[in-house]
Amino acid sequence: MHDLIIRSGTVVDGTGTPPRRADVAVDDGRIREVGHLSGQAARQEVDADGLLVTPGFVDMHTHYDGQATWDPLLSPSCWHGVTTVVMGNCGVGFAPVHPGTEEWLIQLMEGVEDIPGTALAEGISWGWESFPEYLDALEAMPRALDVGAQVPHGAVRAYIMGERGARNEAATPDDIEAMARLVLAGLEAGALGFSTSRTIVHRALDGQPVPGTFAAEDELRGLGGALARAGRGVFEVAPAGVMGEDLLAPEKEVAWMRRLSAETGRPVTFALAQHNQAPEQWRELLRLAAEATGEGAALRAQVMGRPTSLLVGWQTTTHPFQHRPSYQAIADLPLAERVHQLRRPEIRAAILAERGPDSPMANIVSAGLDRIFPMGEPPDYEPGPESSVAAIAAAQGRPGEEVLYDLMMGNDGRELLMLALLGYSDGNLDAMREMLLHPNAALGLSDGGAHCGAICDASMPTFMLTHWARDRHRGPTLDLELVVRKMTLDTARTYGLSDRGVIAAGSKADLNLIDFERLQLRLPKLAFDLPGGARRLIQEADGYVATYVSGVQTMAEGHDTGARPGRLVRGR
Repeated sequence: MHDLIIRSGTVVDGTGTPPRRADVAVDDGRIREVGHLSGQAARQEVDADGLLVTPGFVDMHTHYDGQATWDPLLSPSCWHGVTTVVMGNCGVGFAPVHPGTEEWLIQLMEGVEDIPGTALAEGISWGWESFPEYLDALEAMPRALDVGAQVPHGAVRAYIMGERGARNEAATPDDIEAMARLVLAGLEAGALGFSTSRTIVHRALDGQPVPGTFAAEDELRGLGGALARAGRGVFEVAPAGVMGEDLLAPEKEVAWMRRLSAETGRPVTFALAQHNQAPEQWRELLRLAAEATGEGAALRAQVMGRPTSLLVGWQTTTHPFQHRPSYQAIADLPLAERVHQLRRPEIRAAILAERGPDSPMANIVSAGLDRIFPMGEPPDYEPGPESSVAAIAAAQGRPGEEVLYDLMMGNDGRELLMLALLGYSDGNLDAMREMLLHPNAALGLSDGGAHCGAICDASMPTFMLTHWARDRHRGPTLDLELVVRKMTLDTARTYGLSDRGVIAAGSKADLNLIDFERLQLRLPKLAFDLPGGARRLIQEADGYVATYVSGVQTMAEGHDTGARPGRLVRGR
C-alpha cells in the first residue's frame, strides 16, 4: 500500500527523454516506482489522465533571503511549479551581521535588488549573527517549498572589514583569511555556495558599489579556497559587464573564473546576458567557458529564458515622466486620484512639455521607445518591432512620448508596458534559444523576490513551458522534454542537489501536475502585500493543477493547501 499513486499522467521525467504515459508511486516523501502500476494500491490516488507530470522546478537564482524569514509560500515562485529555490545570489544577503548593523544590510539589499527596505525592516525578525545561525533560523520556520542559501560576499566583507569593506578598500591577507573562515563555517553548516558581484550596476542605497565589486584576485581565490577546503559548494558571480557597463574583453573576466575553478576544483556559475552594446559577446563568453571546461575547470553560465524587461507604468519604479515637475506635484496621490489628474488635458500637456532632472533609468526609458511594447493578454514576451511604441507613434504620426503616456493610461492607469532591457538586441529570441541549447549554460536569473517595482521574472518556468515548448511563432520552439530538463535536472545538478530534479525511483517526490493546454500566464500586476503594505509586482498563472513537495500537495490550482512539507536544504 503506497502513500500516493499518480495515475495515467504524461510523465516528462526531467532527464530529457521523451514524454511517456506512466504511473508514479510515492512513499515517505520519495518516489518509489514509475511505470504501469495497475495492480498496486495507495492510500491516495490521483487521476492525471491528460496532465503533464513533471519534477518540481528548481530555481537557482532568487533573492528571497528576507522574504524566506516571514513568507512560507515564497510567492510568486510557488505559483509557477517551483519546489526548490536557491537564494543568496549576487553577493547580497542577511548574514553574517553584527548586532546593530542590520539596517546597513537592508539598505544594501534595497539598493541592489529593489526590495522595499520598509518591508525588510518590518518583516525580518532578526535573531542571528553568524551564517550558521541564519540557516538555523530558516530551518525552524515551516514552509511550503525547499530553500537553500549561499554565503554572500557583501555581508562577509562588511562583517570582517567594517567600513573598509563596505567602501571596497583592498583586503589584507589577514582580512582574506578571516573572511575565508566565515565562508568555510557557512559551507560546513550547509550553505550551497558563495556569491559575489563585480558589476557596478549593483549599488547600495547610498550609491556605493556592492562590497567586493573591485576585489582583487587574491581575495577571490582566498574565498574560493574555502570551497576547496570544504569540498563542496558553488562559486556564484555577477561578473563585470553583465549589464553592459564597462565592457571588458571576455578573456579577462573568464580568465580569473577559470583559474579559480581549476585551483579549487569547484564549479563557478556566472550570469550571462545579451546586451545591446555588444550583442555578439555572449558567444565568445560561452566559447571560453566550454574551452575552460574542456581543460578541467567547471564554468557554467546562467542565462535567461526571456528578455530581462523593466515594466513601465504609473505605479512602477521607473517611467520617463516620474521626475517632471507637473508629475511630481501629483506623484504621492493615491492611484485613482492620480489617474484622475493625469487625464486632465492641461496636466497631460504640461507633463509632456517638461523635462525633469537627469535620471539614468528615466533616460533609458525615454531613449528606448523602439524597445517598449504593450504586453497584450496573454502577455507577449517576443513582440515584433511593428508593435513597439516607436512604431505605433510613427504609424500614427505622433510623438513617441505622447503615445507612451496614453498607453500607460490604459486599464484605469494600471497598464504595464514591457521595456526589453537585456536579451532582445535582435528583436527576437533566437540568440536566447541558442544560449539555452549550449551545454555550458543553465537556466537562471529569474531574480524571484527581487526588483519588486520594476521586474517580474519569477514566472519564468511558466513562460518556458508556454512560449518555448508550445506557443512560439517567430522562430523554432524547443522540445518539451528539454525545457523541463532545463528547469529540473540541470538546475538541481548545478548546485549539487542530486536528490531531486528527476522522476525516478529514490528521488525526492517534488512533482507538478500541469494541464498543458490550459497553462497560461496572467498579466503582471502591482500588489501591496509585503510587510507594512509595501508594493511588489506579481504574476500568477492558470493550469497548475497540483504541486507536491516531498509527496505532500502544497498547491491546488494556484492556491495554498496549507501543507508545510518544505525545509532548508543544507549542502552535503
